Amino acid sequence: MTENAEEKRLEEARKKEKDWKKWGGYVAERAWGTVREDYSPDGAAWDYFPFEQATSKTYRWNEDGLAGICDRKQNICFALSLWNGRDEILKERLYGVGGNQGNHGEDVKEYYFYLDNTPTHSYMKFLYKYPQTAFPYELLKQETLRRDKTQPEFELMDTGVFDENKYFDVFVEYAKADAEDVCIKITAFNRSGESAPLHILPTVWFRDTWSWQENSPKPMLNKAATGAENLSVVELTDQNSETYKLFCQGSSQLLFCENETNFRKIYGGENKSAFAKDGINDFVVTGDHQAVNPQQTGTKAAAHYVLEMSANASETIYLRLRKEDLNRGDAEMRREDLDEEKKIIEKTSASPHPAVEISHDKFIADCEAIFEQRKAEADEFYAEIIPVNLSADEKNVMRQSLAGMLWSKQFYNYVVKDWLEGDEAFPPPPKERLKGRNKDWKHLYNDDIISMPDKWEYPWYAAWDLA
Repeated sequence: MTENAEEKRLEEARKKEKDWKKWGGYVAERAWGTVREDYSPDGAAWDYFPFEQATSKTYRWNEDGLAGICDRKQNICFALSLWNGRDEILKERLYGVGGNQGNHGEDVKEYYFYLDNTPTHSYMKFLYKYPQTAFPYELLKQETLRRDKTQPEFELMDTGVFDENKYFDVFVEYAKADAEDVCIKITAFNRSGESAPLHILPTVWFRDTWSWQENSPKPMLNKAATGAENLSVVELTDQNSETYKLFCQGSSQLLFCENETNFRKIYGGENKSAFAKDGINDFVVTGDHQAVNPQQTGTKAAAHYVLEMSANASETIYLRLRKEDLNRGDAEMRREDLDEEKKIIEKTSASPHPAVEISHDKFIADCEAIFEQRKAEADEFYAEIIPVNLSADEKNVMRQSLAGMLWSKQFYNYVVKDWLEGDEAFPPPPKERLKGRNKDWKHLYNDDIISMPDKWEYPWYAAWDLA
């Protein structure tokens, strides 16, 4: 039997001929409230780093985000941020109640779905359902605290925010043109019968690896010049001087800040930079134009799309994250990709649907051609795995279950010795920690990808979960 395209990529990865697995959906859905981020004397992880601080406080060990991807060592992250014009904060990560709040323990209060994925992450698809009314953070918490263990959990659906279909379906898709060349497609659907505003902020940032030790090298991202009309570019140079570029089609503006804690807001202290982690949040939500860097440089950036979504309509945005020094031009693709692109353009140019007019734009056409090819290859791959005697619905369930397993791979960073003793650039943690949780795990040094039983509910290193 001849190998299909995905099997060929797996073989290339196995032989280390091409690192197809370097980039994947390795970003956690939650890093707040985890044991690794707990530097308290009593081990109360949920209280030490609650959700309410996550917008402004930098993580020590790993990052979180919506539908996020990163490289294997999580130097660079990319994820989706949203704002409906009513929330008090950007929707950058999942919300839930902690173990000390939930009537049945910790519980995520969101609706998100892993729709598709392949073993090399050559094609990935994710769905997030975003209410158009203000997200009911406080109501979810207070009603959950009121209930006891004999009562059902209070869920987001129970708050009424999805009544009359007043929500957005936001699909995020990734398709690899090459091992370090990722096309990104974000499609938002307004499910309501009324128009509604939606801000889409695809966000790219460096995991903070420089704040913890003195004189650590700091990466940089900045706005790069582009000769293409209606195309913005963020250039990223990491600690190893490797350069990537994020190409953003049709964004209203690029916003820059630092992925560094806002000490003034959280602790009343002094900030290293005037443009802290919550700078983009404050610019969009509160209109604070002083919160983002006018020089358009930093360690966190977002392309800002401001949309007025018509009733029952959709909008699509394309981006492309790629290593700058790939041995081909920005628009160049493999021969088979070009052939596929030609078919798509011929097909869409004859369609009466107005949205396809953008397919004539070279950047979009190139991206869409890659998406069509990778989706077809994913279909071919799964057709050989999923039993043919299953119904269409059963095949879909099996494919999505496999997608969930592949999406649940996560960059897991934990050096217990450093966690117990603290970091050079900060005061030492309380001495009680040396007699508390994980004190016997000083041999553990992990900064790689592992499969998680649940990317949201993963508060500590537990051998029985990893088994």
